[in-house]
Amino acid sequence: MSPSPAARPDDGDVLRAAVREVHAQSGMSVVFAGPVLASPAGTAIRIGELLGARTTHLRDLDVRVGAGLGGRVLAEGRPAGVEDYSGSLDITHEYDGPVLAEGLCTVAAVPVVVAGRPRAVVYAASRERGSVGDRVRDALARSARRMASELAIRDEVDRRVARLTATPADDQPARWEEVRAVHAELRLAAQDAADEVLRSRLLDACTRLAALGAAPDARPATVHLSARELDVLAQVALGCSNRDAAERLSLRPETVKSYLSAAMTKLDAHTRLEAVVHARRLGLLP
Repeated sequence: MSPSPAARPDDGDVLRAAVREVHAQSGMSVVFAGPVLASPAGTAIRIGELLGARTTHLRDLDVRVGAGLGGRVLAEGRPAGVEDYSGSLDITHEYDGPVLAEGLCTVAAVPVVVAGRPRAVVYAASRERGSVGDRVRDALARSARRMASELAIRDEVDRRVARLTATPADDQPARWEEVRAVHAELRLAAQDAADEVLRSRLLDACTRLAALGAAPDARPATVHLSARELDVLAQVALGCSNRDAAERLSLRPETVKSYLSAAMTKLDAHTRLEAVVHARRLGLLP
């Protein structure tokens, strides 16, 4: 059975994107990261994503809270770095074997914190001794912020979906209205996002929410609505007039009317309500 279109994407893709971003922007030769895991043995980071490594010693390494640089970052909830790993007095040295086998000397790490809870740690390292400069710190901080934003969005979508699916049938209409309101708000947030990566992730979350409204027998939508047409239709689905939608989307009313007309034509709809119903059936709106 194929997974639901609304199923949560693998969070590993966010971690991989963070590693690639830091590697490209920090100037450090080795970047690695891992999610925070809870187990009977305690909280730990499991290193799973590496770029620039020459050995496999770090892969699948579990770094426990408070131990090593990553464990220190996890315990303190803030970035840290060492300029001479082997000689540093600021960290414990349980992981000297794999770290020194990789030849790492300068290492920096940053926690990814969502709603006050650490979810991952991202490291940047080099095999030469040197200072952890602003370029490295800024690259790690940007990556951590983006990853935290993406995970927070996914968590919120999951929470809304769980509430919807657990809601008794007689309360479903109210829950659906909440989901639709969140969908419209996320589209507005995507419109205002200056960061292309964040915008793309917000729109991905919107797609997941929209898929919840698809008819059980619906096939993949053959109708393609532009981003602006979907923005307008999402506002119309909330009961907004053209003027209200224009104000929320920072557009002119006549521009909203034009986008709505185009969407109605593509959906073969003769009224605003019919356009919304058709879009929901196709999974374009929740």
